[in-house]
Amino acid sequence: MKLTVVGCSGSFPSADSPCSSYLVEADGYRVVLDLGNGALGALQKYTGLYEVDAVLLSHLHADHCVDLCAYWVARNYRAEGCPDLLPVYGPAGTAERLARAYDMPENPGMKEVFEFRTLTPGSFGLGPFRVSVAQVNHPVDAFAFRLEHDGRSLVYSGDTGESPELVELARDADLFLCEAAYLDGRDTYRAVHLNGREAGEHAAAAGAHRLVLTHIPPWTDAERNRRDAAAAYAGPVELARAGAVYEI
Repeated sequence: MKLTVVGCSGSFPSADSPCSSYLVEADGYRVVLDLGNGALGALQKYTGLYEVDAVLLSHLHADHCVDLCAYWVARNYRAEGCPDLLPVYGPAGTAERLARAYDMPENPGMKEVFEFRTLTPGSFGLGPFRVSVAQVNHPVDAFAFRLEHDGRSLVYSGDTGESPELVELARDADLFLCEAAYLDGRDTYRAVHLNGREAGEHAAAAGAHRLVLTHIPPWTDAERNRRDAAAAYAGPVELARAGAVYEI
């Protein structure tokens, strides 16, 4: 598998990165995990607009899904005609949420461009991948994903507070892409986001082989979060950055 970080900024785009979006490729199949603010433009550096095979949305906050509106325009109004329906997996109500975001009638909304499929906890096949889905701890319906291919595994937390389900999903993962939006000691809201220390603790409990911290907002000290995670987790820890590529 190859993972490309399209965007990794939390909550709103930074000067250096769009919001959450990650391209995962194997055997010529391309899956996009989340498509937040600004991500569609950056995605075109790494793949063609019409070469994506599926989109997985962790949840429906704008910094994870709103560029599906721009993607609808790019596909619907393509000069050569709209491509085949693109599968979009998301929480219940995804089609209606995106239609409202674009201020269009919910019926048909974007259903003539995207084939919306509702996520539930469990596993399914997607191209060459085995995808496992776990519900995680966030104020709205939110999911984490585990993608497996050829004996290797990638886990993406989406947005979550402390979550035993995430620990189980990330068990022995080769790469754990985990959010760390909060700063330990500053942000005390529960069941919203993890801080660096908590991300490290989740990785340690899961026995993950490698931890990459993501979804860090511009107002949070990313390097401090990395140090906090490294203090709680003995494996390699690094910060996601836009354009980074990982071979798994």
